[in-house]
Amino acid sequence: MTTQTVLPVEPQTLQNISASNGEPAWLTESRLNGIRLAAELELPKLEKTRLDRWDLSNFGTMRQDRPGLTQQLPEGVASYVDLKEDSNLVVQHNSSAVFARLSADLAAKGVIFTDLETAVREHGELVKTYLHTIVKPEENRLTALHAALWNGGVFLYVPKNVEVDVPLQSIFLIDDASASFAPHILIVAEANSRVTYVDNYISGQYEGNVVHNGAAEVFVKEGAKVQFASVHHLNEQTTDLINRRSVVENDGSIEWIVGEMNAGDVVSETLSILKGNGSVSDAKVIAVGSGSQKLNYTTKAVHFGKSSESQMITRAVMREQATAIINGITKIEKGATKANGEQTEKVLMLSPKARGDANPILLIDEDDVKAGHAASVGQVNQEQIYYLMSRGISREQAERLIIYGFLAPVVSDIPLEQLQQQLQGLVERKLGQ
Repeated sequence: MTTQTVLPVEPQTLQNISASNGEPAWLTESRLNGIRLAAELELPKLEKTRLDRWDLSNFGTMRQDRPGLTQQLPEGVASYVDLKEDSNLVVQHNSSAVFARLSADLAAKGVIFTDLETAVREHGELVKTYLHTIVKPEENRLTALHAALWNGGVFLYVPKNVEVDVPLQSIFLIDDASASFAPHILIVAEANSRVTYVDNYISGQYEGNVVHNGAAEVFVKEGAKVQFASVHHLNEQTTDLINRRSVVENDGSIEWIVGEMNAGDVVSETLSILKGNGSVSDAKVIAVGSGSQKLNYTTKAVHFGKSSESQMITRAVMREQATAIINGITKIEKGATKANGEQTEKVLMLSPKARGDANPILLIDEDDVKAGHAASVGQVNQEQIYYLMSRGISREQAERLIIYGFLAPVVSDIPLEQLQQQLQGLVERKLGQ
């Protein structure tokens, strides 16, 4: 059945904007295909979450001009970076990338790190090979709209056998509710390469509500290792919809470290497709919900390769009237012998009105495998509180220590010290401490 929906832009207007921005014909057609699909497809069906009841009406207005890259950081961004001459940074402000810098040393090794729109112009065939091949437009209305409307974004390419020793960072800032804000992250790590990528989503204050409809696609080739860390702290007027996905080939590994610190409603998926033999995925997610937030987090690993391994840890703290649906899905396909998939979901509720629902799911189509899950939902352990208080610690301090200890397995793994400190501060702010 065809779903009737109001599109944020008409196909002819979209074609004109793409042409005026100098995009190649293949990208224009890709955008048009996305907007056509968006008119036909349904919203995604989520576990215990009715997206059709959410306000998803404002995807912003696409811009028709590109301001160009500058050496001036937008106001509000400087505190998130330690900008040096050899720093590696991409910054997007609303709809446009405004800053990109890659050290001469990495550029000489063949590393590409720039905004995705620039990469389309300068490395078009490389981008075309990978773009929208994991997060596919035909999946649902939101992925179709993303394919049509994406802007700014990041392209990171690491050649074969190149090891990048310093984290590469990007910042996405929205402070205008009228702007389309849909970054796309595209990472390709060739065989036996190493790289750490860190991003940070932030927002200013503005009138009206806006939808962030983003995506990340990560390609991990044979023997490559990618560490992907992401912290989202968008305001309560921003609905955050994000798909993070990777395909991992033989003996490759992906490590996800995700901090969900938003103030608005969120749908987040972090997926690893373990395609190759000996491929590995390690995903750690923390979330803090407050106010009347509605949150839906899914962490998933799909095993195709023999002796592939996945580990998933999700920890969430809910306060006030926040509600969270937390899904952990391990899927082991037929033929993925010796695969091992483990997952843990834990929810700590700080208020009688807060709600957390942990859903561990194992889908096993092969006999010779290992798989396990653990899930818990509950209040702060009063015995732990009393024990700490008996050592002269106040109740408030005791609760704080327990919460920080609960979240520590993820916070301590953030690969950029400055971002780790910021995440710690965000946790304190969200918890009202």
